[in-house]
Amino acid sequence: MPQHFTIASLDDLPRVAAQVQAALPGHSIVLLEGEMGAGKTTFIKALCRQLGVQDDVSSPTFALVNEYRDGRNQPIYHFDFYRLDDPQEAVNIGAQEYFDSGYLCLIEWPSRVEALLPPDRLLLTLTVTGPTSRELVISN
Repeated sequence: MPQHFTIASLDDLPRVAAQVQAALPGHSIVLLEGEMGAGKTTFIKALCRQLGVQDDVSSPTFALVNEYRDGRNQPIYHFDFYRLDDPQEAVNIGAQEYFDSGYLCLIEWPSRVEALLPPDRLLLTLTVTGPTSRELVISN
């Protein structure tokens, strides 16, 4: 059953990130879908803060993947496949090994590597509903 959350402003991000954190156990692959500017990276920053990441969280648009450490010193992998021209580029950086690692993988623009993604995953869909408001839907 999908869960729906209203994000009226940036002030709501910690609350919604805590709700998403509660949905994470059992899921190491988290896909973030939404149009350009919907706030995928901004939401990932809030979620990483919730998970205890002290590092600067930024979009790995050109590197394709960034690695952070959570509050338990476990890796979190943040992918941004927006600039990917061919899924083979993801294969070349070892994306499948990251996906199979069991560690949390946060993936922006997952549709560009759909064939590489494992079936067990959590989908977060961000929809712009106003200048500062968004709706976030969590589904499997």
